[in-house]
Amino acid sequence: MRKVIKNGLVISMDETRDKIEKVDIVIDDDTITSITSNYEGTCDLLIDAKGKIVMPGLINCHTHLGMSYFRATNDDLTLQDWLTKKIWPIEDKMNNEDAYLSSLVSLLEMIKTGTTTSNDMYFNVDGTLKALKESKTRCLFTRCLLGNKDTDNGRIDEFIKLYKENKDNDLIKFSVAPHALYTCDLDYLKRCNTLAKDLNLPVHIHYCENKEELGNIRKAYNMEPIEVLKESGLINNKLILAHGTFLSDDDLNSFKDKDASVVHNPLSNLNLGCGIADISKYRKYVNIALGTDGVGSGNNLNMFYHMSLVDLLQKGLHEDPTVMSSYEVLKMATINGAKALGMENIIGSIKEGKKADIIILDMNDTLTKPSVDIINNVCHNAFNSVSTTIVNGEVLMLNKKILLNIDEKELIKKCEERIDLLNKKN
Repeated sequence: MRKVIKNGLVISMDETRDKIEKVDIVIDDDTITSITSNYEGTCDLLIDAKGKIVMPGLINCHTHLGMSYFRATNDDLTLQDWLTKKIWPIEDKMNNEDAYLSSLVSLLEMIKTGTTTSNDMYFNVDGTLKALKESKTRCLFTRCLLGNKDTDNGRIDEFIKLYKENKDNDLIKFSVAPHALYTCDLDYLKRCNTLAKDLNLPVHIHYCENKEELGNIRKAYNMEPIEVLKESGLINNKLILAHGTFLSDDDLNSFKDKDASVVHNPLSNLNLGCGIADISKYRKYVNIALGTDGVGSGNNLNMFYHMSLVDLLQKGLHEDPTVMSSYEVLKMATINGAKALGMENIIGSIKEGKKADIIILDMNDTLTKPSVDIINNVCHNAFNSVSTTIVNGEVLMLNKKILLNIDEKELIKKCEERIDLLNKKN
C-alpha cells in the first residue's frame, strides 16, 4: 500500500539534508521509498500536511509502560522512600491484567504525543506484550531482572522464554535488563552479562541515578559503580544507561570508546530530587538519548515536554544560553535515541530506505503561533501539536483520531477500578 505525505515542512533529522525542507514523502508498505520536491504519482492514501511539520517519530529510551497506575504519585518523597512506600507494595499485588491495562494507557498517551518507539523495562511482561501488540508501536522490550543466584525467582528463565517466543516480531526487539547495581549482586550481573553476549542483545540498566544509590553501591561492593561495570563485564556489551545523573570523569573516559549511551530523564530526576545530569559535558564522551521514566516519577510520557526541560536545564546549570540548542535536543529524542537502541539503520530520521515511523505536527493555534524559529518552537511548544502518528507505515492516529480498535473510556474505567482495589488491599 502506498501512502504519500504532501506539502509538509519536513525536519528529517538526516544530517545529509537541510534541517527544514518542503518535500513530499512516499511510503510503500512499511518503508520510506522516496523523498521528493513534488510527487505527482498515484497513491492509496494521501495525507495533506500543508502548513504542518513532519518529523521522525520520537524515541523514548527509558520508561516503564506498566506504571501508568502510579501517575504523578511522587510528592515530597526521596527515590528510595517513593519506591519502598508507594511503588513496591502495590507492584507486589499487580498481575498481567494490570500490566496490560496500565501499559495500554501509556501506549495510547505515546501515540497521542508523537512517540513511536519505547524502551521498556518492567515485569508482568505477558500483559505489556499484549498491549504492545494491540498498540502496533515499536519497542525495545525486556523483563526487569534483579536479585542474586538465590533470589532470582525464575526471572531470567522468564525472560529467555519471552525472548524465544517473540524474537521474530518486527516491531518488538529485546534487551537484557538488570535493574540496577544496587539491586543485583556481582555474580548476578555477570550472569546477565553472559546472557546478553550469548543472545547478542544490548543491556538496559539504571545507573548512578542519585547520590544515595552511589553510596549503596560503594558500601555493597567496596568499589565505584564504573568498577562494578568493568568487573561484571557489562561495560563490554552495548549499554543503555538510564539516568547517569552523577557520572565521574572515570565513568566518562571509560565509556568513551565503548558502545554506550546515557538516557537523560530530566523530569523524573527533578521530581525525585536526584539532581541535574550535566549532559552538556557528557555528550563529548557518550551518545545522549532522552527518556521520560515511568509516569510515577516522570508525570507524563509527552516527550515534547521533557525536551523543553533538557534545553532549559542545561542553560540554567551552566548559566550559558549557548551551551545547548533546540536541534541538539531534537536529535536526542530521535536519531540519538535510535543509536542508543541499536536501531539507527531503520528509524530515527526520515530517510529513503528507513521504516516509516513519522509524526505530523499541527502548530496552527495560539499556543504555537506566531512561529519565528520552527525548530525552537517544536522543541519548546509542541506539547499538544501531534495530529498524526505513523508507525512502520501504519497510520495509528490521523488528525488526532486514534484509529486502533480500543475503547478508551472503558480502558480508563477498568484501570480506575483496579487501582481502587489494589489500594484497598495495600
